[in-house]
Amino acid sequence: MIPFLIYIVIFIVAFLVVRTVTDQAQKGFNARKTVTFGDESAVRSNRVASVISILTLFLLWGTFTGSSLLPGFLHMPGAFTGTTTFEYTARADDGSEDTATVTVLVHPAQEDADAPEVDPGDGWAKNDAAAIGAYRSGLIRVDRNDEKGRDQGHQIIAVNGQPIAPGGEVFVDNARLGMSEKGTLNFVPAKGWQMEAIWLPPPEKVVERLGEIASSGYRDSTLWEHLGFSLFRVIVGFVCGALVGIPLGYAMGLSGWFRGWFDPIVEFMRPVPPLALIPLIIIWFGIGENGKIILLFLAALWIMAIAARAGVSGVAISKVHAAYSLGASKWQIMRHVIVPNSLPEIFTGARVAMGVCWGTVVAAELVAAEQGAGMMIMVASKFQLTDIVILGIILIGIIGFGIDVLMRMGERWLVPWKGKI
Repeated sequence: MIPFLIYIVIFIVAFLVVRTVTDQAQKGFNARKTVTFGDESAVRSNRVASVISILTLFLLWGTFTGSSLLPGFLHMPGAFTGTTTFEYTARADDGSEDTATVTVLVHPAQEDADAPEVDPGDGWAKNDAAAIGAYRSGLIRVDRNDEKGRDQGHQIIAVNGQPIAPGGEVFVDNARLGMSEKGTLNFVPAKGWQMEAIWLPPPEKVVERLGEIASSGYRDSTLWEHLGFSLFRVIVGFVCGALVGIPLGYAMGLSGWFRGWFDPIVEFMRPVPPLALIPLIIIWFGIGENGKIILLFLAALWIMAIAARAGVSGVAISKVHAAYSLGASKWQIMRHVIVPNSLPEIFTGARVAMGVCWGTVVAAELVAAEQGAGMMIMVASKFQLTDIVILGIILIGIIGFGIDVLMRMGERWLVPWKGKI
């Protein structure tokens, strides 16, 4: 919740600053476009906003992971490490009460440490010591070395002067102490706001892992081989889906018979997530490469069919009538009217389908894959190698974004009339 609020605050501040600078640079009402609806060229991506957005995400990432790339004052409070103490008051069956001190060494979770040595004291409740890892918790049996143990009714009644009972909790310096139903204290060190590296490593650790895998590979394959296999599967599955889906969409858009025949199938399969098809893909096509490509083919097929059908259905009938009045044949109408006017919808569908294919490639590579970014992510997750998981996600996102940029460039080149007619 805190990172989200910080992100919103940075967004608002950046928007107001950039808007103020823009307004100062663009004097006068006529210097700005006032009509945006229906004009594709009216709203373009603000590069400054894009840069600030990316930097903000990396800033939040580094802030909540204690990244060495950021100065210390930008770090959120981390988990407590060091030595802390608290006092407990115990009562025995004979009604006597005594107080002792517990010294707890909170050490980095990845390191081993022994409990510090302490003077046991003079009362029947003896001083104790314990060692607990940061981000962890531990039970502290203070009655074990007390002269009056549980066989004599030993019961903790207060911690640092605050009453406590089974099921209750109190807060002490840098920790929270809960009591189990059997009366044992559970020590939970303060975790701060930073994420533990095993759950979210800092950016520099991910970059370090990138260099390591790029140079020595991962599971007998180089990083480029993993990415290449994923890219190959996605492209082949997408192309096959487009080659079948686009003609199918055209047929459904131009013929009532084809639409009536295939519409129930398309509309039935469209909401079915590709992940739900994995068991059938394995049963029908095995665990080889064919099964992975067929899964990606099905992920793209229905999207491309619906996009092509929508493109054909959206062609203005006035254009068709105009072409007929000029003596155009059906083939000429198809070539010069239907196809050009449906291309914008098809490109939009292609971008969506490519995104779905990239999102499905991880699941596709669950089917006994030996190479691929998805396989790399899934294997790393089993061993809690979060840096590799994040690295794989980032690389998939970058490649997917690059493909989308190329498709948008191709759309501007092949469909320059989009949003203008």
